[in-house]
Amino acid sequence: MIAIFDIGKTNKKLFIFDEHYHIVWEKTTQLEQTTDEDGDECEDLELLTHWVRETLTEIMHLPQFSIKAINFTSYGASFVHIDKSGVPLTPLYNYLKPYPAALQQAFYAQYGGALEVSAATASPVLGSLNSGMQLYRLKKEQPALFKRIAYSLHLPQFLSYLVADFPCTDITSIGCHTQLWDYTRNTYHHWVTAEGLDKVFAPILPSDAVIPTSIHGVEIPVGGGLHDSSSALIPYLTGFSAPFLLISTGTWCISLNPFNANPLTKEELAQDSLCYIEYHGKPVKASRIFAGNEHEQQVKRIADHFGESPRFFRAIVFDPDLLMGLPVAPPFVVAEPGTLAQSVFPHRDLSLFSSAAQAYHCLIADIMEQQKISTSLVIQDTGVQRIFVDGGFSKNPVYMHLLAAAFPELEVFAASVAQATAVGAAIAIHKHWNTKALPGDLIEMKYYTVTQQSV
Repeated sequence: MIAIFDIGKTNKKLFIFDEHYHIVWEKTTQLEQTTDEDGDECEDLELLTHWVRETLTEIMHLPQFSIKAINFTSYGASFVHIDKSGVPLTPLYNYLKPYPAALQQAFYAQYGGALEVSAATASPVLGSLNSGMQLYRLKKEQPALFKRIAYSLHLPQFLSYLVADFPCTDITSIGCHTQLWDYTRNTYHHWVTAEGLDKVFAPILPSDAVIPTSIHGVEIPVGGGLHDSSSALIPYLTGFSAPFLLISTGTWCISLNPFNANPLTKEELAQDSLCYIEYHGKPVKASRIFAGNEHEQQVKRIADHFGESPRFFRAIVFDPDLLMGLPVAPPFVVAEPGTLAQSVFPHRDLSLFSSAAQAYHCLIADIMEQQKISTSLVIQDTGVQRIFVDGGFSKNPVYMHLLAAAFPELEVFAASVAQATAVGAAIAIHKHWNTKALPGDLIEMKYYTVTQQSV
């Protein structure tokens, strides 16, 4: 068995997988948030540390399981700064914490401008969501505290450190919109070394490497931890060799192309494109739209207008006739560049629709205009043959049919991996705990084809 800690912003999970990657035990909790010194909400690091250690002790004493390895995956853009005794020195600041405008302006003025830094690091300017900027802020605003830092660890690596007592850095965390990694030079950006931040970064541990660790008297290999978005891509990377694109849907709809090595342009950055680094260290070009968030808000607006339950859309099946009768422009009008912030649907007059179902079809059609632009940004000339969709929209027949119509030249699949993020973290260190071949049925797929009516 392997134990995987999967730490999300809301849900903290622990899974035990057998050698066939079936979940045989799981535990989920939600922990109360705390606040930092400015009163901003943030993760309660003490509570999280206690839960990880307590749950680890629990599973090590389960008589029915023999734990052969442990790994971690969690949300990124979050640093834990520890002193030489391993004690955290600051709260786990929220990546949505407002960033001081003057400090941000001073930084980009010193290091060549926002576009130059963003292009080199494949990271749009995102304030605290650029975790490197969190560390820069700490150095400038709390220099005495900064000098006490022995290591700044991204959250997945801090979780690993709690168990293995071995500080390390992981490329999937460094490479994810941190503004730390220079993609053109494949090393830390020069601003990182100029500010001396590299001195608080632990050595980079390969994502498929482990740390031999004694836990309750048992020798167990422990992984260094992975960034969650990169971890969720691993089952697809191991399952398919032909070029594909994955649209990971949730609050954000992120189009991930692991086969796109083209440099990120300034125009792409302006449309919220960025790069991740997958667990073998290769760039993954990505683009994203805030479609899940928009969907949630507009479904409520439709429901209120038509007197429906907020869950009405779950019973809607794809009906191409409703698209033919829309009192609006066709669904695949090419929008102008720079319009990916939201679709045009929030500006629609709901009284023009005959039913909630028709309005809903229009909402998804409008979102699909954005999706087509966003996804096309990262397909480019990469030979992509298939699009896989996982997450919430993969279960949405209206979205899936319209996506197939938007990309008629490609094969479009709704795909799902049970707990893909945790499975990815387990696969990353497969060779250290599992003697069996990777199973061929990890990914469930449903094919969507273009019908004459849905175009």
